[in-house]
Amino acid sequence: MISTRSIFNSAALALSCALLWCGNVHAQLNNGVPEELKGVDIIEHLDATLPLDTILTNEAGQPVRLGEYFKRDRPVVLQIGYMKCPMLCGLVLNGAVDAFTELDWSIGNEYEVICLSIDPSETADLARAKKEGYVAEYGRPGASQGFHFLTGNAGASKSVADAVGFEFRRQANGDYAHAAAIFVITPDGRIGRYIYGTKFDPPQLRMALLEASQGKIGSTLDRFILWCHIYDPNAGSYVVAAMRVMQIAGTITVAVVGGGLLYFWRRERQQSHARALVSPSGAHASV
Repeated sequence: MISTRSIFNSAALALSCALLWCGNVHAQLNNGVPEELKGVDIIEHLDATLPLDTILTNEAGQPVRLGEYFKRDRPVVLQIGYMKCPMLCGLVLNGAVDAFTELDWSIGNEYEVICLSIDPSETADLARAKKEGYVAEYGRPGASQGFHFLTGNAGASKSVADAVGFEFRRQANGDYAHAAAIFVITPDGRIGRYIYGTKFDPPQLRMALLEASQGKIGSTLDRFILWCHIYDPNAGSYVVAAMRVMQIAGTITVAVVGGGLLYFWRRERQQSHARALVSPSGAHASV
């Protein structure tokens, strides 16, 4: 039989554990963020310019200047992480490739993709293997010319990460804690849009690329659709611009009403002219 004393001791132990847990949570809340998330954030620097003179290493093991990928009047999708990441980086890149395959625009033709490693120990051989896998998964001709996996020393990769506000922290086990996002960069190297998560909506990505290119890619219809939308930072997406839709509706209304009035005015004028022609002849015929 369980004694009352044993029950009391168990209850006291449980209460102590609960109080200790609550104390830890309270301490974490007082410090603003949990300990494991400190130094992990994305601070938006919209319209800031990337350090295009940064020297990195491409998947062929050659030194490259970051600005070399911004010469073709194409927007760039930038993904920052590391290739040995056990989970999050793969989810982000897989989600991005899924969205890329839904676009009728192609990597290497209308836009570029750069995957930058923040781990200075990662090599060009690993970058090349990753590139080959994702190019094969994407499966479109010419993608290898527009898909770039870059590595570099800690200072080089961090300068790019700092420019976009990508804050990360190396953990005790050697992994990196970081957030999930991709960045849409303009052809001249300015930060256009931040798109968060591991799943990316193709229409939203399409509008971000179109906006970043300043209409240099896409059709007239694409540009018209973009004109009808604005980016809502609170929603984190493009939404219909009510005032612009009202302008279009007002223009159509004026055109319809004006066209109708013009039709009736011309019809009335033609009828008046016909009556003027018939009346004198009728009078002449009666004489």
